[in-house]
Amino acid sequence: MNKKKDLSQEDKKTWEDYIKDPSDIYDKDKSNQKIIRKERFKFDLHGFTLDEANKKVKEILLFCIKNKYRELLLITGKGMHSTSDKDAYISKDFGKLKFSVPEFIRSDFETNQLVVSINEAEVKDGGEGAILIKLKNL
Repeated sequence: MNKKKDLSQEDKKTWEDYIKDPSDIYDKDKSNQKIIRKERFKFDLHGFTLDEANKKVKEILLFCIKNKYRELLLITGKGMHSTSDKDAYISKDFGKLKFSVPEFIRSDFETNQLVVSINEAEVKDGGEGAILIKLKNL
């Protein structure tokens, strides 16, 4: 077996300098990584007031975008147990979360920029009592 020659001081210094900043090394593992997006985040808004629900929805939308979710399923309920029917001065439709939350998202500039579409959920996901929001890929 042959003994390796000792490195010269100049070669040793060059190598140490290179190790400090190996920016031109191609990282094959990094290029093979795929961004994994989670499919759906689900949140139940039962019991929230309109104002609380709107604040929570904004918070959840920001969380979902940050964590790469594709969809947000909001359970709003159908408004069947709402007490707004007893007051003649309150809208029977627009006091319900299922109507006010989508309107809030559309009217709020920051949340509107994060959303592709807002639709009623499929029956298996809650139907009239849920909203399915498709999120942008940011």
